[in-house]
Amino acid sequence: MRLDKYLKVSRIIKRRTIANEACDAGRVFVGDKPVRASYEVKIGDRITVSFGGHKVTFEVLSVSETVKKDEAASLYRLISEE
Repeated sequence: MRLDKYLKVSRIIKRRTIANEACDAGRVFVGDKPVRASYEVKIGDRITVSFGGHKVTFEVLSVSETVKKDEAASLYRLISEE
């Protein structure tokens, strides 16, 4: 699944266009590398998203095309918030 779609489905970022813009601006990293919105998300990836001065790092536990709102948090494990 594309990274921008994963961020939207998991509800880390509310809209896919905003997720796409964050990737294009270099605010989304997998490991230590900035990635594009077309990056294929895999189980075990550690993704860091920067929102201004706020950073969120999480690990991908599952990749699913659709998920209910209540179950969205089960797609990832939060590692750190700064």
